[in-house]
Amino acid sequence: MRVARLSVLTFTAVAALTAVTGCTEKGSSGDSDRVIDVTATDSKCEVSKKAFPAGHVELAIENKGSKVTEVYVLFPDDRIVTERENIGPGTKQKVTAEVKAGDYTIACKPGMKGDGIRQEVKATGGSVAQRDPRLDAAVAAYRKYAQEQADATLPLAKTFAAAVKAGDLEAAKKAYAPSRIGWERTEPVAESFGDIDPKVDVRADGLEGGQKWTGWHRLEKSLWQDKKITAEDKTLADQLITDLTDWQNRVGKADITPTSMANGAKELLDEVATGKVTGEEERYSHTDLVDFKANVEGAEKSYALLKPVAKENNAALVTELDKQFAALNTLLDKYRADKTSYDFTSYDKVGDGDRKQLSDGVNALAEPLSKLAAAVVTKSS
Repeated sequence: MRVARLSVLTFTAVAALTAVTGCTEKGSSGDSDRVIDVTATDSKCEVSKKAFPAGHVELAIENKGSKVTEVYVLFPDDRIVTERENIGPGTKQKVTAEVKAGDYTIACKPGMKGDGIRQEVKATGGSVAQRDPRLDAAVAAYRKYAQEQADATLPLAKTFAAAVKAGDLEAAKKAYAPSRIGWERTEPVAESFGDIDPKVDVRADGLEGGQKWTGWHRLEKSLWQDKKITAEDKTLADQLITDLTDWQNRVGKADITPTSMANGAKELLDEVATGKVTGEEERYSHTDLVDFKANVEGAEKSYALLKPVAKENNAALVTELDKQFAALNTLLDKYRADKTSYDFTSYDKVGDGDRKQLSDGVNALAEPLSKLAAAVVTKSS
């Protein structure tokens, strides 16, 4: 879930352009025509070049504004190719990309709202290095996984919607969190389309001007805060199924690449840091730990599929990722009696000290996970 398609960070926290989050061990600093400086301010988004050779390029981003910003790379139809979130004032980030020839848009979003300040850019000529066949197999396996999650979500969502339409408050509450697990495991795939997430997973504070509030969280508010189901809610339940069916039908067409898988794993950890750890995501139902676990599972699935190649290129990184995934999963197990269930402690019962421990666990995993994309394309020196 993103506030206005993006999330406001309160804790420290796809195939024409393949983003590699983080700096690769063999950067492109020695090849200046492949380095694009992106300077973001509160009113400008300046790029050092608007045309560059296809192949490996590096976006060197600096936020010189007073607001937290994000930088997006978009296809011409506004689908999200890649993004870099939570770039604080006075900070720098790097995104290494493998670019095929074509037109793109670089958008800076000061305050993380709206369409952003945009620059049209073009990748010309060039070529992309041949990919390890094991990575092609990983993409195929992940595509199958994403489709399976969407397929499994629909029956659960229909159970939830049926309870809402029947006016059964308690049954709807019981069905709510399970209906979201598949979505949370593969959320970056849905977000890559751009138009589905705002319909099904937006919170009230994430609405754009004139946008009608629909989706899970609108119904969550009715069930837990308003404690009643209205005629409008029953209509919204039908709309949720329509939108999730659209997602299910489009998953197979998503742009999925090894580096988008790796970056998506990091995005899932960012989702945890921005919404689940803070308690903002499920502010009415307090089922945040269910979403938390699903996000971690989705990230771990991507990692597991990419791990054989990553281990050859950066064995130390894989050792650290194995350690941090295990530690975070162990920490989450403290909040459920049965490790095979998704019956987690209500998040309003989790104290500040325990939330800080969870936040620390997320951050400890997120930092090495940000290097996974580089590890699947670049051997360490």
